[in-house]
Amino acid sequence: MDAGIIILFAMVIVLGAVLFGIVTFSKRGGRLDVEKYRVSWLEIEQSIVKGNEGSYHLAILNADKLVDQALKESGYVGQTMGDRIKSTRGKLSHRNDLWAAHKLRNRIAHETGVRVSYAQMRRALGGFKHTLKDLGAI
Repeated sequence: MDAGIIILFAMVIVLGAVLFGIVTFSKRGGRLDVEKYRVSWLEIEQSIVKGNEGSYHLAILNADKLVDQALKESGYVGQTMGDRIKSTRGKLSHRNDLWAAHKLRNRIAHETGVRVSYAQMRRALGGFKHTLKDLGAI
């Protein structure tokens, strides 16, 4: 009788572990379409015209949207991109760079007269690109 209880208990633990694994891995989206993300990233890079600040703004806005899409498809949840970034704690190698890039995007989107230098745009795009690499999108 005692052996039967032990076996039953072991089966419950194994079943629980399997269910936990299924739930955990199903929360993360499937594999990202790497080709789609590479093409989109290349389009962003090619849209930049040195000396044209408007192209810098557009590149940052589009890169932010692309990263947000990748975060959603990777299973990160939240009502806003900021919420999704918060849920990446410990999973991104350059999370602070992503935060800085996203904050710059918010300034561009919500404030008037925001000036962005070529170097600032490149730093922001670097943060977005590192995130896409960490997510396996590119």
